[in-house]
Amino acid sequence: MNKIYLSILAVAVTANVYAQKSDGTVKSLVAAEKAFAQKAAKDGVNAAFTEFAAPDGIVFRPNPINAKKFFATAPDSKALTWEPNYARLSKSRNWGFTTGSYVAGSAQKTYGHYLSIWRGKDGNWELVIDLATEAMKPIKSKEAKNIFIEPVGTYSPKFASAKDLKAATDIIYSTEKTLNTMLKTHGVQAFAGFVNPDARLLFPGTDAIIGKDGILAFNNRVIDKINLKTTQADKALGGDFAYTYGLATIDYKADLRESFNYVFIWERQADATWNIITQIFTVAER
Repeated sequence: MNKIYLSILAVAVTANVYAQKSDGTVKSLVAAEKAFAQKAAKDGVNAAFTEFAAPDGIVFRPNPINAKKFFATAPDSKALTWEPNYARLSKSRNWGFTTGSYVAGSAQKTYGHYLSIWRGKDGNWELVIDLATEAMKPIKSKEAKNIFIEPVGTYSPKFASAKDLKAATDIIYSTEKTLNTMLKTHGVQAFAGFVNPDARLLFPGTDAIIGKDGILAFNNRVIDKINLKTTQADKALGGDFAYTYGLATIDYKADLRESFNYVFIWERQADATWNIITQIFTVAER
């Protein structure tokens, strides 16, 4: 009987190794992210994305493509590890995002940052968007701490119509359109009115830039002009977070133009305006 019991227990433990259960907490979201990474290390990146990605989930390789479709035929690898260091969750408890750093390769390693957007569905977390960008080898400070913030309260509209949801999302499109207009008229200084004090920027070739002052200093030092072309926006039912993704054309001060895929995470402010709390860019193919 002991052997039978132990066998059943082993099967149960194995089944839970890659659990991505959503219980409406940031803790469960971080656990899903870590399980995702464990799956990739054990069974390969293709198996991990196939299991964790939503049917409509998007990855950028380098341009946006359906995740399940891409990883059905992509070259596989187990030499990819990552770890979340920042996670937030909407008050609707079914929409959240994580960011962190990754290491790819074995003999020759590359380093970078990633941003993942997750959706809770049928009691599980599923990956909606994943974007990564190469960066310098991260230097971890002894004082650096993971930031996983649980939402205060719970809110989700029970009787929102399709028209209501569209109107809510249209606000995000309009906000990013306003930002883009101001970028054309005021240059990169326009970000000053759209970035949270604790925002973070994940840009190719750099370490993570955390804080509004650091982001504005980087923009003023490196970027001459930037133009945003929004592809899609979506808003959490909690009304507190949203995302946009699209194509950014950047003119550097070094007389060079480059195209990037980007994802912005937006947070609603106390005065009902929206600010960016996370930005990630990765080089696009045109």
